[in-house]
Amino acid sequence: MILNERNIRHEHAIEVAKQMMTAARTAPKGKGIDIIEIVLIEGEHLKTLSNKMIAMVDEHGMKFFLRDAANILQAECVILIGTREQAQGLNCGHCGYATCTARPAGVPCAINCTDVGIAIGSACAMAADLRVDTRVMFSAGLAAQRLNWLEGCGQVYAIPVSASSKNPFFDRKPKE
Repeated sequence: MILNERNIRHEHAIEVAKQMMTAARTAPKGKGIDIIEIVLIEGEHLKTLSNKMIAMVDEHGMKFFLRDAANILQAECVILIGTREQAQGLNCGHCGYATCTARPAGVPCAINCTDVGIAIGSACAMAADLRVDTRVMFSAGLAAQRLNWLEGCGQVYAIPVSASSKNPFFDRKPKE
């Protein structure tokens, strides 16, 4: 049997992405409480995400969403990582309020923010170990959040995954 890398690249990128998802799941969580949600999208969902990002530019004027929308289409797949909102009851004040009960609705728990960040770092470390290219994108994560692909989650981030000869997420040019 002869396997050409070009013929198995997509399949391999998906397998790496699955390992990234496991790395995110097993990352440490505040108080050991797991409120992280993780999904993988590919195929037509990449186009849906890209289109949503383009549509959002008119809403907020952030032109880099156009560049990121083009980048998404260069990925083999995208991992979405988000966190459900759940105050951890520590009254730590890291959110800017003295107690968890003083924190207004819509202000995220700082422990939740930290948990999603550690999960993202673990996923990207796995990608680096397995030599695929990634980039963390809040833009694509926000679009996925608006599409409600991680129901009940805020703070959604996207990690596009590529296994090509040139990292498409580096040396990126702005789009107009």
